[in-house]
Amino acid sequence: MRIVPRAASGPRSGLPSVPRTGDAVGLGRPLRIVPTYALHPAALSVGTGPCAPAPTPAAGPCPHAPVRRVARPARPVRVRPPPRRAHPGGVTARPDDLGPAPEATAQVLTRAAVDAVEAVGGYAGGLYLRSGAQGLLRIAVLSGVPPQLFRPWWRMHVNRPYPVAEAYRAGQAVHLPDAESAMRRFPQLVAGMPFPFGSMYEPVSAGPKRFGVLFALRAATPGVPVGALDRERLREAADRLARELAEIEEEAGAPVLWDGDPLPVAPPGGHGGPREAVDRLAQAVLSLDRQGTIRFANAGAGELLDSGGSELLGRVLWEALPWLGHPAYEDHFRAVFLSTEPVLFSARRGWHSPGDWLSVGLYPGPEGVTLTVGAGEKPAYAPAPRPAPASAAALGGAPGPSGDRASPLYRPVALAIALTEAITARQVSAVVTEELLPAFGGRQLAIYLLDERHLHLAWETGFPAGFLDRFDGVALDVRLPGVETLTSGRPLFFESMQHLAAAYPGIPLDADVGARAFLPLIASGRPVGSCILGFDVPRGFSAEERTVLTALAGLIAQALERARRYDSESALARGLQSALLPHRLPVREHVETVGRYLPGTEGMDVGGDWYDVIETADGQLALVIGDVQGHGVAAAATMGQLRSAVRAFALTGSTPQEVMAGTNQLLIDLDPGQFASCCYVLLDPESGRTRAVRAGHPQPLLRHPDGRTEVLELAGGVVLGVDPEAAYPVTDLRLATGSVLALYTDGLVEKPGTDIDAGVERLRRSLAAARPTPLTETADRLIGDVDDDADRPDDRALLLASRPR
Repeated sequence: MRIVPRAASGPRSGLPSVPRTGDAVGLGRPLRIVPTYALHPAALSVGTGPCAPAPTPAAGPCPHAPVRRVARPARPVRVRPPPRRAHPGGVTARPDDLGPAPEATAQVLTRAAVDAVEAVGGYAGGLYLRSGAQGLLRIAVLSGVPPQLFRPWWRMHVNRPYPVAEAYRAGQAVHLPDAESAMRRFPQLVAGMPFPFGSMYEPVSAGPKRFGVLFALRAATPGVPVGALDRERLREAADRLARELAEIEEEAGAPVLWDGDPLPVAPPGGHGGPREAVDRLAQAVLSLDRQGTIRFANAGAGELLDSGGSELLGRVLWEALPWLGHPAYEDHFRAVFLSTEPVLFSARRGWHSPGDWLSVGLYPGPEGVTLTVGAGEKPAYAPAPRPAPASAAALGGAPGPSGDRASPLYRPVALAIALTEAITARQVSAVVTEELLPAFGGRQLAIYLLDERHLHLAWETGFPAGFLDRFDGVALDVRLPGVETLTSGRPLFFESMQHLAAAYPGIPLDADVGARAFLPLIASGRPVGSCILGFDVPRGFSAEERTVLTALAGLIAQALERARRYDSESALARGLQSALLPHRLPVREHVETVGRYLPGTEGMDVGGDWYDVIETADGQLALVIGDVQGHGVAAAATMGQLRSAVRAFALTGSTPQEVMAGTNQLLIDLDPGQFASCCYVLLDPESGRTRAVRAGHPQPLLRHPDGRTEVLELAGGVVLGVDPEAAYPVTDLRLATGSVLALYTDGLVEKPGTDIDAGVERLRRSLAAARPTPLTETADRLIGDVDDDADRPDDRALLLASRPR
């Protein structure tokens, strides 16, 4: 494998530099391992490629030296790519004196990514790794796609609805054969990349430890699932990488984390540019590798593009021809690099001043893209000419807006889709933090919501602890930028803290250096609140950025308004359900009962689950559990009506069949548009004799005195509220001394993507393994520990009854 040292220091590109935080180990600072060399792309390709200069003595220590052991095992190994500049032969890195360990790690990562792409017949792919930020993945290696075009996805939160995040979060592979399957499962991915391609994502795991995700992009196969052989090949590649990373971590005594930009490497196959072009055409013909570097230019290129062919070779396309880097064309290039279909469009040469219209064709292949440019006509949809947002030098050869800001259309679309999935105000605020701050390089965010003409702090991140407390509850007549942006309806932008202090003398500042943006949150003409964006360094706000931020503020306001209505309804439903559920259960000799309820965490978190224990007139106990379809206030209200009906029938001495039939008829008469399941068990505390009826409800569990636990087979009828002629047969049982009867709702055993019988079996095993006493501990364990996770799509109810020894 070839290593290319940087020959001499010189001007850097527009890419942000990465500071070094420590050259030696044991100085009390975090250990950041910086690759001392970057890999030559051709060295990772099959076949021959351009030769790279050999390492010189000045380049640093030998890259093949053994990996040294880290002296401070408590420090994480942070792998950062160094500042780099474009180079005709690849990416060149700054040499330094940190030793060969970073280069060894970089070789492991890049080789794994390239091997994975080749193994599944892909044309692009890469590797996401954990970063130093909690819950954030970063692309460590990117192969086959110019990194600039993939910039919006350089960082990925593990809780976002993208295949990479799901593969990491669930620890399971994700395979998307075409755009249609991607749209069904991950609409947010398709919104950002609406192109016909297939993709595969494989978590890199060693036992319980998860390092990141390998992914590969390939030609779409509509209607044909990803083959088993390709799935296995990618799995094997991920397993190999996991073993190597585990060895690196064991050697270093700390986790491997990636905190920099992606390492771009060429995919397998080498460069076949000269073979793909002809020199006799009047059109300009350019051959690009999959990093966007020009590898061939015919004679027509020099004539039509006013640039000699030799001047184009080895340069990134958007650096050599900056007018092609305009945001209007960015999606065309993204499409051709991510799919296998050609793209044709009209482009205008020169946006600073009117230029000729040209016809541009992009023809992708596994090794790169052929670009043709010829004379064209002005399209009917052509926008008026306006300056590009930044020069090619400022972009570092990248298309689109400067820095790491995505195209103007991408962020509103991505944020809009993400906000549709956010339900509560906290979820909306979290989405804004994850989507908006990275897009504009912000570091601080605060959201204030309006309530009775006062602004109250609803969310903050990045500000000094307690700093914003002084503004909480501020009235609308106070002269503050966060207030005036809402009352005036105009966003306020301050390019430095000095500008902010000059505009609002005496205003408390949390920093001496930085910039601030204050955005009004207004939904359909109604004031909702205000949003504050903070930046660590002074910066300007272009007209385009101001327009995008203002539009995003409107989306945020709409989402917050919807979330506040949801929060109000949810609070009402929780209060209603809390009032309707029993606050205490009857205490009877010979019988102990314990009930538990746990709301869901997705959607309207309060449902229609309920339980009850009723003392009948003849001294028996009625054990009841039920589940009303749906969630929210309507479900809670129906639950209350059914609980009252069951209690009324039970207190009159009705038989179990009569109780169930009467409740069924009542629900039909009420016609709430909902149905319900229910299980009713009438127990004699002294004898243990039991009579049970069931209406479409899960079967109860019975733990015998010897610990043997079984799923009961109760005869049953249909759910309540469907059939007025439904019959509910009775099953006779006996609850022996020392046994435990468990009634539960489906939220305790049902999980999306799994069979309910598997959930019942897990619950049965948990009940069998639980200590029979105290019963409260058994209930707590069953309600919270059975296949538990933070995401509960449904609420859970549990009722246990025991006849102590």
